[in-house]
Formats: sequence, structure tokens, C-alpha cells
Amino acid sequence: MVNETPQVMTIAGTDSSGGAGMTADLNTFAAHGIYGANVVVSVTAQNTLGVQHVHMLPPDMVMAQLQSVADDLAIRAVKTGMLGDAATVKTVAQGLQQFNFGPLILDPVMVAKGGAQLLSDEAVATVRTTLMPLATLITPNIPEAEVLTGLTIQSPSDIMAAADRLHSFGTKNILIKGGHGNARVVTDYVRLENGEHFWLQTTRFDTPRTHGTGDTISAAITAQLGLGVTLKTAIMHAKAYVDATIRDGIAVGHGHGPLNHFPKVTPENQPEVYDEI
Repeated sequence: MVNETPQVMTIAGTDSSGGAGMTADLNTFAAHGIYGANVVVSVTAQNTLGVQHVHMLPPDMVMAQLQSVADDLAIRAVKTGMLGDAATVKTVAQGLQQFNFGPLILDPVMVAKGGAQLLSDEAVATVRTTLMPLATLITPNIPEAEVLTGLTIQSPSDIMAAADRLHSFGTKNILIKGGHGNARVVTDYVRLENGEHFWLQTTRFDTPRTHGTGDTISAAITAQLGLGVTLKTAIMHAKAYVDATIRDGIAVGHGHGPLNHFPKVTPENQPEVYDEI
């Protein structure tokens, strides 16, 4: 089709408060001027205070959605969010192998803000063996990187060691996010398959409006890949975009409020790049 609108896809769960999960992904896609398809794997009852209930859809329904999208849309890139259990992880991996959805951005949602592990050990192992080898990029935060690698991460050298181990599981490119700490500066680590690696730093905003941050950065990278930019450029843009969404966060709810997915990105939002820290 001539001049067909670029299309990307999210495979994730819903958020009844509208701040995270699939809602954050679709808002991020829209903010980038790209069309977003969605495959629902779970329905959650949650708000800015936490998650109250999760209902997983059966694997055959997940596969049916993947089939429907593959039959009709020209997906250029895809991301995964919270997948919930081992059966869903296996189904998604099967669908991604069966259909050509382009580069996979794997957001391994598996640790709650309070530190509780959201995925069983079986599901984590299934992510390692079935999804990580398919992923173009994996985007864990530090707690998620610890779960995936079995390492304790307390220093920059620990982060680099974790990236090495993640790479050994088959993922080509790694972005380890450092936003879960309390330091004045947020430091992320990027390792690319061409051997390039670097650190990205932005100033931390003192705000409770951070609900859906991880979903948003992986969705922004997916959107940028759908628009045809390189992975490094996509990561740099996504960091600046997320910085702006946090800066302009929305006053909603009584807990961790949502981001503003339609911010004005300024030069001040661009991350500083360092070869070492």
C-alpha cells in the first residue's frame, strides 16, 4: 500500500488507571505519530496505589490475537510488557517465531515497585530461554536484571557484568535502567551488538509521577524503530522523551501518578553520554 501509516504493536496487560501497561504503550505510539496495535495478555485491576487483581487471558486467546494482527497489519516493530506466567511467555514466543513482526523490544516486567517478584521462577526461566534469544533489545531495570542474571548489582562494574550475562542468554542489545535508585542523577547502561557501550545520565526529578516509566521508554524505542531510525538513535530519543514525560507528569490519583505522554521535548531533556563513570 502506498504511503501506508507505520504500524507497531504492544503485547501486554491493561491498567484500569490508564497510566501503565498497554495504555502507556498506545499513548506513547500516538505521541510519536505511529499506529499502535495491541495484543492483550492480562486484565488488571490497578491504580496509582498498586495492583489489586490480575486476570490472565488463556493462551489460545493470546495466539488468536497475534494471528489476527499478522493476517492484516504490517507491523514494523513489537514490544512486550508484563506477560504474567510461563504459559503466556511460551505462547508469545511461539507467535513471534511464527509471524514476522520486526524487531522485538523485550521489557521484562517482573518486579513490583515495592520489590516483590511478579513472575514465578518458572516464568523467569522461560523468558530467558524463549524470549531473550528473539529480542533485539532487552530493557530491564536493576531489580529485573538481578532476577534475570542471579547477580547482585551495587556498582557500575556489577551493571556491566549483568549486561555480559544477559548477552550470553542470546539478546543482542541491552539497556539496563538505573531509575529505581535515589541518586540525584539517573544512570542507564547501554551495550550494543556492535561492541559499543556507554552510559546515559539525566537529572532525577523529585516527583511521585512515575507510573508507567518502564513501559513508556520501551514503547518509545519501539515507535522509533517503527519510524525507521537506528537502535542507538531510538534509545537516545526515548531517554529524552521519557525525561520530558516525567517532568510534565499528571496530577492523578493518590500514589505514583502517571506521566504526560504528550510533552514538549527540549534540549534540556537530552541525556549526557559517557564512555565510563
